Amino acid sequence: MWACLLQLGSNMWNEQGNTRGREHRSNCDASPVLRFDKLLWDSYIDELKASGCNTVIIDIGEAMVFESHPELAVLGSWPQERMKKEVERLRAMGFEVVPKLNFSACHDVWLKDYSRMLSTPIYYQVCADVIHEVCEVFKPKYFHIGMDEENAQLQRRFDYAVCRQFDLWWHDLYYLVDCVEKENARAWVWSDYIWEHTDEFIAKMPHSVLQSNWYYSGKFDEDAKNGIGLRAFELLDKNGFDQVPTGSVWSSHQNFSMLTEYCKEQLADSPRFVGMMQTTWERLAGPWMHLHHIASEELVKSVSILNTK
Repeated sequence: MWACLLQLGSNMWNEQGNTRGREHRSNCDASPVLRFDKLLWDSYIDELKASGCNTVIIDIGEAMVFESHPELAVLGSWPQERMKKEVERLRAMGFEVVPKLNFSACHDVWLKDYSRMLSTPIYYQVCADVIHEVCEVFKPKYFHIGMDEENAQLQRRFDYAVCRQFDLWWHDLYYLVDCVEKENARAWVWSDYIWEHTDEFIAKMPHSVLQSNWYYSGKFDEDAKNGIGLRAFELLDKNGFDQVPTGSVWSSHQNFSMLTEYCKEQLADSPRFVGMMQTTWERLAGPWMHLHHIASEELVKSVSILNTK
């Protein structure tokens, strides 16, 4: 699998009007209007295809109208019929198309008021409703449910900070995984929970869930290799988890090819090494298109690295 995560929706960070931290990310605050450029989207999809990408993960968020909860839409959200046609077009191009809805309390501004009803009956019902509707549209093999970075430190710039801990985090993860599996799809998560809860993660994470540990640094020296961010790839493999390691041009433009080289050395012979994924963490818009072009170039290099014996 050579996968790329694309931001169709982008209400995943700060609340609307909250620009704290903008220096670290473009458009970190939520928008009442879908920020999307179809011409650039189509151009980048073609570029990814030419670069060797065969799997597209679409970060949906506010980008699709949910018939069960139309209040989650913003101006410009896609009707479901439009989303179906785009999924069909991408599949006709040869892509595996994977939907993503991030249910982490750190990245769920797209849920609007429901993001402030965490772990309540109405919250659980809304989660089940939107997962069902996405599966009706995508008919996916995989469904990425996010669940990364849910801690107080990473919400320090938010107007409203909340996070689940201990058994409640696991309860809600299991609930979301069950919702996905009832739709005959495989749940896929970010794996950074393992960094600070290693033994608990290994004991409690279902092996049915596809893992994506992420590492965005350009450092692969001995000190880096002793750190949990890189060691987590081997930990996941050693403990029987299928995984898609993930890199990005976010911190280092050379990260993805370097990460691919690293994973080739550590995981290439493992049947649990499903593939590689990268993302820019920027929406498809003019000011940031250079990052997407760099990501395509990194993908070409990475495919060559993994295919060279």
